[in-house]
Amino acid sequence: MSQSNILEPARETPVIHRTDVLVVGSGPGGLAAALAAARCGVEVTLLERFGCFGGNITVVGVEGFAWYRHEETVEAGGIGREFEERAKAMDAATPESQSLSYELDSEGFKLVADTLVEEAGIHPMMHRQFVAPIMDGDAIIGVIVESKAGREAILAKRVIDATGDADVALRAGAPTIKTPVEEMQAASVMFHVAGVDKAAFMAGVKADPQTYGDWSTGEWQVETSGKEDAMYSPFLAKPFAQAIRDGVIPAHLNTIGGTWGAVHDHGEMTYMNLVHLAGCDGTDPDSMTRFEIEGRKQAMFAIEALRRYTPGCEGMRLRNFGMSIGIRDTRKIDAVYNMTEADVRGEARFDDTIGTYPEFIDGYGVLILPTTGRYMHIPYRSLLPKGVKNLIVAGRATGGDRIAHAATRNMACCTVSGQGAGVAAAWSVKTGKDFAEVDLGDVQKTLEMQGVRIA
Repeated sequence: MSQSNILEPARETPVIHRTDVLVVGSGPGGLAAALAAARCGVEVTLLERFGCFGGNITVVGVEGFAWYRHEETVEAGGIGREFEERAKAMDAATPESQSLSYELDSEGFKLVADTLVEEAGIHPMMHRQFVAPIMDGDAIIGVIVESKAGREAILAKRVIDATGDADVALRAGAPTIKTPVEEMQAASVMFHVAGVDKAAFMAGVKADPQTYGDWSTGEWQVETSGKEDAMYSPFLAKPFAQAIRDGVIPAHLNTIGGTWGAVHDHGEMTYMNLVHLAGCDGTDPDSMTRFEIEGRKQAMFAIEALRRYTPGCEGMRLRNFGMSIGIRDTRKIDAVYNMTEADVRGEARFDDTIGTYPEFIDGYGVLILPTTGRYMHIPYRSLLPKGVKNLIVAGRATGGDRIAHAATRNMACCTVSGQGAGVAAAWSVKTGKDFAEVDLGDVQKTLEMQGVRIA
């Protein structure tokens, strides 16, 4: 029998937990939101579909948390900087190769995140997948999850959508904007390698130093402001071009190339950002399945090219892949205020600022690094979805156009929006006011007490 739809029978779903603030997703934005809210004295629950907190840092393996940092860079501080400092204190960070920041160890940061969550008294709920909101009219009052334990309900006074894809907002009825698949920023399968002769590799880098100006080669053309073109970059392109000429890599794989993060004394090279997969839709599981497999194949081509054509890499071998493909771009909310290209290029200032972010734009063919002290404000209104009460959004799904997203999607900026969302959620619970009605003065003062530079 052929049917296009199945009618499921009605069922009762047990309520297994109640909380003041529920954060859905524990990437940099969600983790920051949960910590910020908990430190305000409300009950916080952190929901995560994988078996660790940290999202892009731990699940995907993107260790370059603040690789934009230079001497003149102006940042928000707050929980984002705390991630880095705690990682350093717990021996889970190493100096970053192209900036004044530290690269976070993707495995060690799992322990850092665990520690931060435990210290804050947050209720952790891993291995549960959000599947639907629980609504009371136009107000969200909780979520339905699925897991090995079956279908369960969690009730909450306020919900923070930190899914990265605006999953909660979309299903709760808030308007969202999805980038057309053919225009989405490429996805990446991150990987780490071992067996590198550090001395030989670094000698080769010194003999042929690469710059940000070299990013515009082959398939990629990158717009810069010019000020960073001559700066050193850990960029790799020549080995892959040679591999294509020699038939080691198929000719159509001309997008393999990018940066490495750090080379360790014991021969590991981490945070290999070399695989760029155009056309991957992070909201389509079939698309993600296909590109997970394709990305791993391309990573092995990259490793073979490095073995053959890069000094110190002759004994290189795969150490591990990230647990999941890395997605840069899918849905965003149509927020009360959507940030614009002019905002992120022009040092935007807002009365409802919840934090600053440096002039760092990375995506859609634009690369601008914050080397001259320029920075912008992140407005609270860009976190507010339309049409749904008790809900706020943190992370890369906040409102903005494509070039704005190329700035706000970055992990450190996600912590800025996350910390702002968490503090706002706490004040919303304490005062009984919806997110749109909370006193921004109270939110801003609390953020400053938590170490955030808001102006």
